[in-house]
Amino acid sequence: MIDLYYWPTPNGWKISIALEEMGLPYETHLINIGAGDQFKPEFLKISPNNRMPAIVDPDGPDGAPISIFESGAILQYLARKTGQFYGETARERIAVEEWLFWQVGGLGPMAGQAHHFLKYAPGLEPPQDLPYAKDRYRTETGRLYGVMDRKLAETRYLAGDFYSIADMAAWGWASLWEGQQQTLDDKPNLKRWLDELSARPAVQKGRALAADRRGGTQSKEAQKVLFKR
Repeated sequence: MIDLYYWPTPNGWKISIALEEMGLPYETHLINIGAGDQFKPEFLKISPNNRMPAIVDPDGPDGAPISIFESGAILQYLARKTGQFYGETARERIAVEEWLFWQVGGLGPMAGQAHHFLKYAPGLEPPQDLPYAKDRYRTETGRLYGVMDRKLAETRYLAGDFYSIADMAAWGWASLWEGQQQTLDDKPNLKRWLDELSARPAVQKGRALAADRRGGTQSKEAQKVLFKR
């Protein structure tokens, strides 16, 4: 039984979706990021960067327990452990890794900054309504969605014609395109991909995990914890 340390955000969804897709049993431990659970000493032993998601697998390498933080590392570990969603050949695995690292190093951070400056920052005390930052991250997020759309014009999924952990990594952030002030009108391939993944039962179940707790970071108190103001 894998222990999942989680909160219902796009980064958390990556792992809940992967666990559902791979059919791995897991127990959820909610890390309320608006209440500061990510800074508790017991969690920092698992995730020293005070970020979720993280996992503990009691049946790790050589049968010994292992804890893993960082969503990309967790996805790679789970894919290797199960032999699923990582491609069948060396070339396919390279493609999966390219698009996985593209997500964790590009789409996730840029879309996250777009959310921050477009939705959260203007409501801070004092307000931080910064036109340059809003335009910078909105534009870069749009550029990245253009990259996705062009790739998905060539292949069914990001790494090729097979569903992989790269798709699981990207779906959560891409599903929130409206909050990033994006449009799909000129991105038909991205829309097709989003619709297809959103219809997968494991994606729906992973997305629904603790969905009733989502939105708990909207209060002033939670934002002070999140943004250390």
